[in-house]
Amino acid sequence: MGLPFVVLNMVSAVLFKDLGISDAQIAFWTSLIMWPWTIKFLWSPFLEIFRTKKFFVVTTQLLSGILFGLAALSLHLPSFFAVTIAVFAVVAFSGATHDIAADGVYMSELTTQDQAKYIGWQGAFYNLAKLVATGGLVWFAGFLYEGFSAVGAATFDAYVRSWTVVLAILCGLLVLLGVYHVRALPAGGGAAERHSLRDGLSGLKEVVGAFFQKKHIWYYLGFIILYRLGEGFVMKIVPLFLKADTASGGLGLTNQQIGLYYGTFGAGAFLLGSLLAGYYIAHRGLRRTLFILCCIFNIPFAVYALLAWLQPQSMWIVGGGIVLEYFGYGFGFVGLTLFMMQQVAPGRHQMAHYAFASGIMNLSVMLTGAVSGYLSDALGYGMFFLAVMLATVPAFLVTWFVPFTYDDKPNDK
Repeated sequence: MGLPFVVLNMVSAVLFKDLGISDAQIAFWTSLIMWPWTIKFLWSPFLEIFRTKKFFVVTTQLLSGILFGLAALSLHLPSFFAVTIAVFAVVAFSGATHDIAADGVYMSELTTQDQAKYIGWQGAFYNLAKLVATGGLVWFAGFLYEGFSAVGAATFDAYVRSWTVVLAILCGLLVLLGVYHVRALPAGGGAAERHSLRDGLSGLKEVVGAFFQKKHIWYYLGFIILYRLGEGFVMKIVPLFLKADTASGGLGLTNQQIGLYYGTFGAGAFLLGSLLAGYYIAHRGLRRTLFILCCIFNIPFAVYALLAWLQPQSMWIVGGGIVLEYFGYGFGFVGLTLFMMQQVAPGRHQMAHYAFASGIMNLSVMLTGAVSGYLSDALGYGMFFLAVMLATVPAFLVTWFVPFTYDDKPNDK
């Protein structure tokens, strides 16, 4: 689930930065192509009608892999940026469809007690993509760049060749996962008896209507959007900030350093935070822990404001700050995921309503990400990250007062 999202949302920023695209253009276009994760609820009812959830999981994995292979080839075209963005937009549609079906398998196969028990593992494996992509693949791109440069390739050509190999690796990895899941994945429930397009459209209307009739739904939507508001601003800018030279206010890290500190150590901290949060919530309950999770999620973004103002040269300080922020990110994000599963999604259309809620969540991240590049260009990195801290304040307020519709004590599904 995580690879297409992380590559399009984060790794692509480093890719296009290497190829000379401006921060504002990178932030805008790599945010805009994330639309499918926001509007995926529009086609989620159709996935429950025509085929099993497993069918869509496997199909979209294979399709995403093939598309990454096409993206690797597109880097060699004169209009590489436009073509690659177009291919990535199709990957986004495939990846968002995959998320709907995979979440549907998770919720169909597990009891609510097991959902709470394994939510940390689910989040950890989803975000293992950060370790693989922003860590391993970005580091490997830097390693390949040095190798190609050493044999006389020009800077731009060396970057194109290195990222071509990286995208080809993504192609192979997703295709192999798709083949593996043909046999390994449970069906997650069969298709519904309805089979016509009219039934699908009728089902969509029913799903949307039922969603907005849920108790406290408007408060829940505000909570979902505001919880990740600060993250939406920093997500696109952090890798650009780490790579920008010190004269521009950045830290001047190489791809290999970004891969090691941000992608490997940071993603490892995220995994640890996700796992610990799952057991923490299972032990104390979501109602008692949600505000604490919100604080742990949002406060560590202050790390980037400190790094931007101090511009430390010590890699221990830079790496330690990134690890601290990522641990808090992983720990706190689990709370929002479980809240959507247990307070927003329950009901007749559980899979579609979870897709609806997560789509609205991604809308917040997408819109803030789209403007983040222009804002950071206008303010500079130091003032930008201070503004991000102000953007986290509404999250604390809305979380403190959020009502619970369902009992969050362990029970059967």
